[in-house]
Amino acid sequence: MKLALFFTYAVSLEQWEKMGILSREIKIYQMLAEKIDQVYFFTYGSKNDLPFESRVGEKITILPNKWKIPHFLYGFLMPFFYRQHLKNIDIFRTHQMAGTVPAVIAKLLFKKKLIVRCGYEWLNFLEKQKKPLWKKTLVFAWEKIAYQAADIVIFTSQKDKLFAQEKFHIPERKIRLIGNYIDTEIFQPLNVPKIKNSIIYVGRLSKEKNLFSLLEAMEGLGLRLTMVGQGPLQKPLEIFAREKKVWAEFKGLMPNERLPQKLNQYEIFILPSLHEGCPKALLEAMACGLACVACDVPGVQEVITHLENGYLCDTDSFSLRQALQVVSQNKELREKMGKNARETILRYFSLGNIMQKEYDILEDVNKNIASCS
Repeated sequence: MKLALFFTYAVSLEQWEKMGILSREIKIYQMLAEKIDQVYFFTYGSKNDLPFESRVGEKITILPNKWKIPHFLYGFLMPFFYRQHLKNIDIFRTHQMAGTVPAVIAKLLFKKKLIVRCGYEWLNFLEKQKKPLWKKTLVFAWEKIAYQAADIVIFTSQKDKLFAQEKFHIPERKIRLIGNYIDTEIFQPLNVPKIKNSIIYVGRLSKEKNLFSLLEAMEGLGLRLTMVGQGPLQKPLEIFAREKKVWAEFKGLMPNERLPQKLNQYEIFILPSLHEGCPKALLEAMACGLACVACDVPGVQEVITHLENGYLCDTDSFSLRQALQVVSQNKELREKMGKNARETILRYFSLGNIMQKEYDILEDVNKNIASCS
């Protein structure tokens, strides 16, 4: 069995490396490659992606945009440039919905099976962001084509699945629900000293993350906040933190393999987002046994049970403030929630469990190919 992975639009291995997530993102494909014949990475990167062959392993072949064609055009031309490879591959799979253009074209050209993965539902995300009508119309039209072309659609959250079913009428038989995976051998509780009265946030510094409400909630609480990540709101957030006299440090991007050590130094992980899919940062913090405070929104609700494996609150600053006060002042509650959080990840989101679900899908699709031939 041979598998083609179509990268998200404009994404490359080089970019994953710069973002500090390369090891995390390729791990599951390395494991799948050990169980099948070969995996092919169709990336938008230049020849600079090729040196990563030593990192991904010999059973993964990297096929980049070595012609340096503009991304938009390359998405349409990729299946033609790599037709000799694609016609000999059994199953096509996308990393995200925003990488489906070449995958759908390749399916039509070579009559192969297509698995479309939605790490987040694109149209749903745009609607929550209140994006212009023309943009939502284009995405709606394309997603309709992609969902119809797909033999299997993977969603990472129940709320995205239900949204897509209502909007696009996807048959239940085509849908699989598989959350994001966490390498629980890397993300685990470590015996390191914790910073007293400390909170950590990991993620983009952007509007939907509701970080101004978090800073407002922290005013006068005497808590220390560390933000790991980048985004367009970093400067305004730094200014706002100073105005509110909140102790906050901004650490920028951090390689994923360094995060477990960092997370374990903190008492509380905070996720104040207005909406989420299947939040990797939250899952990683839970795997490390941190007490997690998060807003009670779809996506998060599928992971956290209030006062059992985390603390849920509303998105306003008053509710966030109350939550932080309760959790920061109750060590016993933190320890209980952290222990249960770790158990949740081991049971439902561990790399081994998710990889097996992914492999089972490939096996089912491959059997279907064999029965039809």
